[in-house]
Amino acid sequence: MLVVGGGLVGLTAALVLRHHGVDVTLVERHRTCSPQPKARRLHFRSMEVFRELGLAPAVHEAARDLAGHDHMAVGRTLAEAERLPLWQPPGGPVPEVGPEPPCLVAQDVLEPVLRAAARDAGADVRFGTALTGFAQDADGVVADLGGRPLRAEYVVAADGARSGVRTALGIRRSGRGAVGEPAVSMYFRADLASVVRGREFNLCTIQHPEATGTLASVDGHSRWVFMAASGRTDRDWPAVLRTALGVAVPDLEVLSVLPWRAEMLVADRYSAGRVHLAGDAAHVMPPYAAMGANTGISDAHELSWKLAAVLSGDAAPALLDTYDAERRPAGWFAADQSARRADQMSGAAGDPGLAHPLVLVAGGFQYTDGALCHDGAPDPEPVGEFAPAGRVGTRVPHRWLDAARTRSTLDLAGPGWAVLVSGDPRPWERAAGGMAVQRLDADFLPDGTGLLLRPDDVVAWRGTDPEAPARVRRGILRAAPVSPAGPRVG
Repeated sequence: MLVVGGGLVGLTAALVLRHHGVDVTLVERHRTCSPQPKARRLHFRSMEVFRELGLAPAVHEAARDLAGHDHMAVGRTLAEAERLPLWQPPGGPVPEVGPEPPCLVAQDVLEPVLRAAARDAGADVRFGTALTGFAQDADGVVADLGGRPLRAEYVVAADGARSGVRTALGIRRSGRGAVGEPAVSMYFRADLASVVRGREFNLCTIQHPEATGTLASVDGHSRWVFMAASGRTDRDWPAVLRTALGVAVPDLEVLSVLPWRAEMLVADRYSAGRVHLAGDAAHVMPPYAAMGANTGISDAHELSWKLAAVLSGDAAPALLDTYDAERRPAGWFAADQSARRADQMSGAAGDPGLAHPLVLVAGGFQYTDGALCHDGAPDPEPVGEFAPAGRVGTRVPHRWLDAARTRSTLDLAGPGWAVLVSGDPRPWERAAGGMAVQRLDADFLPDGTGLLLRPDDVVAWRGTDPEAPARVRRGILRAAPVSPAGPRVG
């Protein structure tokens, strides 16, 4: 396997592939990890992926500087800003969404952790190595790594928004394109620990008429990013920053000034032959829901178990067709929701049509086509409320399996499959074909009902026939239409 791109998504793909026992080479044209903070928030679903890989403690440790910085703040300047109460869902406190809390961690801090973990897991990680060309044939892909050929059976292209792989494949993108006005991000250093002490925040809206923008914490004390709407990079940005901060900052050092503009674009197809797009190569979106990197991590999680199943001979190559069928609608949903939030921030009129925030951060999008089998009519997952119920095509709801709260329903699958049942588990165990069977008494699982969980924690089937899970799993891996009552339909 070849993974192109050594950012968060490419490194995650390499890690999940190794978790499934796949030999993998990762190439990244840059010699070092990202020097920019970029993405900073890992949602529940991403942390569940790292939990499966055994990396959640390392990620939380990397995030320690921003622990407790979940609040928003607002003020004329930073010196005058007041911290806002934490968001609470309507009708009560935040439910326990998953076994791992989300965290804030800058991309330039997290990427080296994942890079080291990928090497420790046995991946061949080659930074400073560019993919300069590739060709596909019936048996695999021959990649040109600067004059050195490398043959791989499949390629994961996680090479960013300007993906050279996507361009070479001729894959177009659709969507709204540019969203909102041009902006500038200023990455700077200044010791502001004493200024923010007691009112630590994730984001602070600055309302000064001469320095309007948003201040983001990178480490909570000395590293910051200030984002302002502007089409210019030639302003006196140190002076703008001093106005926005409203305090003396003799040690202020501007590290970079980067112009950017939010976009909403999704690849028209995620796969072309033996090459599959993931992360920003497949979708770009405004940053206001922090969905870009998180959506890419889910891309890598799903694609990797399917690649592993095909490479091991357990699944037919046609299983990989379900990657586009599932993840492209999911990418469009995340990008569209991010664009809607950008509209809301800009004061656009009309019904924003926003999904419930927990639907976004807990991977609540429902697959309606792909590696699934419906026993009866599909049961749509609501997006306007967070109401996970173990529906087919959704992430299994989190429930603790032990009194010590150490094992979750989200720990049952990955890298293998699992069956979750309510009531007597013995008939299910006899028919499970080696899959793990877990009994659970839960509100979303009536007595006598079972769920078939894929390696990515998605419910592939739901019903009452103990014989069905093994049969459905075989049909999914064979990439044949399946019915709980028999191996083929149509």
